[in-house]
Amino acid sequence: MNADRFTILPGAAEPIYQQIGSQLRRLIASGQLPAGEVLPSVRDVAVQHAINPMTVSRAYCQLEGEGLLTRLRGKGMVVAQVARVTLSPEQRLARLQPRLADIARQARELDLPARLVVQRLRSLLEDSE
Repeated sequence: MNADRFTILPGAAEPIYQQIGSQLRRLIASGQLPAGEVLPSVRDVAVQHAINPMTVSRAYCQLEGEGLLTRLRGKGMVVAQVARVTLSPEQRLARLQPRLADIARQARELDLPARLVVQRLRSLLEDSE
């Protein structure tokens, strides 16, 4: 995995360490980061995204505490063997539910037709493929 795979939004309401943690949880849950995959070093992520190394370290330590990452001497952090269980599509979708509900609320507040919001989401999903 490369450090540039993270999407960091400095101005977002969610703290950066939580952004990193959330992204890693999703990548592990979907099987895109298999057990044993070596993560980029704290320093590499910090330099790539111009953030404090302690922020990256906090995210990694939190995931290590959850049992999703393991620290290997000489290699750094890797995806834990027990993390290899891939969640079902329904379970993965449930992880998006709070953000989808927030997007739906904001779309209603902006008085946007559902058709336009769904069309934009579909476009964003297809662009990333």
